[in-house]
Amino acid sequence: MIIPKFIEHSLVFFPNKSNDSTMPDEFGIVYDDITFRTEDGLDLNGWFIPGKKSTPDDGVPSCQADRHTLLWFHGNAGNINRRLDNLKMLHERVPANVFIIDYRQFGKSEGKISEKGTYLDAKAALAYLHSRKDVNNEKIIFFGRSLGSAVAVDLAVKEKCCALILETPFTSIKEMAKILYPYLSIILHLLSTKYDSLSKIKQITVPTLIMHGDKDELVPFEQGRKLYEQANDPKEFYTIPGAMHNDTHIVGGEKYFDVIRDFVNKLTKQDCED
Repeated sequence: MIIPKFIEHSLVFFPNKSNDSTMPDEFGIVYDDITFRTEDGLDLNGWFIPGKKSTPDDGVPSCQADRHTLLWFHGNAGNINRRLDNLKMLHERVPANVFIIDYRQFGKSEGKISEKGTYLDAKAALAYLHSRKDVNNEKIIFFGRSLGSAVAVDLAVKEKCCALILETPFTSIKEMAKILYPYLSIILHLLSTKYDSLSKIKQITVPTLIMHGDKDELVPFEQGRKLYEQANDPKEFYTIPGAMHNDTHIVGGEKYFDVIRDFVNKLTKQDCED
């Protein structure tokens, strides 16, 4: 028995081609509107936001020659336009460049979403960053949220990064499907979409930060902890008190951004010592 692709697609992915025309400059953010191409010939959309200059209050070591870059893989549903409030708060509080992309079939990006497709999208996004003269290739951090956590983990296994940040991550599609679709448990083993981060994370050796809300109603907090337990050192886990799945940056408040900023600053300090 095989689950038809269109049925599996509807169970796993929730792409949004919203006509929302709100752009970062309306939030006071300077950015480059980027179109980049995947190896299978699709044009994808993303925004590159140069990091703000650091100040003494940021805690950034004075020896920092250039800032880190967060390659941000967002969660399921919505698109980059729907994440502008989060992006603004991150931009104001963390001294790093940010490149956030829409996967195929999301936002202005072409194509049809699939697990393999998201991996190709991530690879193309990284290749684009490598082409920029204002990005230090040794200081790229993969930052994945929810669905994007699985994309970030896969890319970290295949390509070089200096660190990994996972927010509200899940262990695998199989484990999530048991929770979301318990009435389909008899056929879950037939799913072709895997996103098996639990088996892959053991292969990653760069510093890893995992963040998860303890009130997450979609991805169980325990799945984030399970990934953390399987991850290699050096690693950190931050519980976002009271946060559900989609309000981490709001409920988490300043402490949430402090954790990310401190993690990035520790990388910078290590670079200086090396």
